[in-house]
Amino acid sequence: MPSATPPATPPAIEPPRLYLVAPPVMDAGGTAALHAVLDAADVACLRVDDPDRDAAARAAEAVMAVAAPRDIPVVVTDHAPLVMRLGLDGCHVTDAARVRVLRKEWGGGPIIGAGCGASRHHGMVAGEDGADYVAFDAAAGADLFGWWAAAIEVPLVLDATDDADAIRALAPRIDFATLGGALWRADDPAARVRMLAATLAEAARG
Repeated sequence: MPSATPPATPPAIEPPRLYLVAPPVMDAGGTAALHAVLDAADVACLRVDDPDRDAAARAAEAVMAVAAPRDIPVVVTDHAPLVMRLGLDGCHVTDAARVRVLRKEWGGGPIIGAGCGASRHHGMVAGEDGADYVAFDAAAGADLFGWWAAAIEVPLVLDATDDADAIRALAPRIDFATLGGALWRADDPAARVRMLAATLAEAARG
């Protein structure tokens, strides 16, 4: 006899969320562009990338002024001392070996993310040392992304791309996609981010 119990509804698949590198120049134009992009799509985190510490500090303060009212965390790349100095939410490190030192110093507070290029080894070291997320470049390839998603619980980030094809291919395997600086060179960054967010959602549904 057929069961009277209706089939369970499969759980909704949550698409990966966007994680943006902030505009390289946070002047009036950069600030306006950031506001427009944040109005256009759901953004999980903002990252300030600048090799110069003083420039990174100025940019981080400007980004925080936009992000704080929206409750969007802000992290800075490599300049760990700025986290406590400015009250940032965390640090993205490009050397996985730094994760252990920062985690020991900070405990469970600020976010620590690790950019690991295409290195499975560096990703595993960062995860074992307490990284809150591990980021691989698209060049790492689908096999590494797939293996990580299946075997490791540490959240996985596709780092620094706005290549719609790469995002479409890897969306089912990632938790976040970091859009690189090319976003801010688009004629209409808000329209571009809206399109990429739709690509993520569609690809995650399969």
